[in-house]
Amino acid sequence: MALKKRIKVEAGFHMSSMTDIIFLLLLFFIMASTLSSPNDIKLNLPQSKASSSTKSVIAKVTIDAKGNYFVAKGNNLPQPISPDLLESYILNLVAQDTTTYIALHADKEIAYKEVVKVLDIANQHKLKLVIATQTKDK
Repeated sequence: MALKKRIKVEAGFHMSSMTDIIFLLLLFFIMASTLSSPNDIKLNLPQSKASSSTKSVIAKVTIDAKGNYFVAKGNNLPQPISPDLLESYILNLVAQDTTTYIALHADKEIAYKEVVKVLDIANQHKLKLVIATQTKDK
């Protein structure tokens, strides 16, 4: 009489490979989220009750708390710029497309005269300018 060995089939599921995949995905998303905006300028915008926005911004002029000027074309990263060169840079951008707005992002702690410089450039050349603010919570 021949005896057969029984092969035991285990009805379990090993999670070690699934755990490795989840860990790698988690690591990827953590690293991707920290690299998404490393060069953002920290601003403390003034608050406003208005909550409208424009979608056709050609240039973003940013003035940080130290009075430094930055300009970003479209959605590009902001580049530092001298206040003396700001007017010519904006005029070059507007010459390419006159139907869009210039967005001014100014820290609420800077002197008012810094904001007036950009407003004066826009007024002299009849440019459309939007001033960025934070919306107040009700």
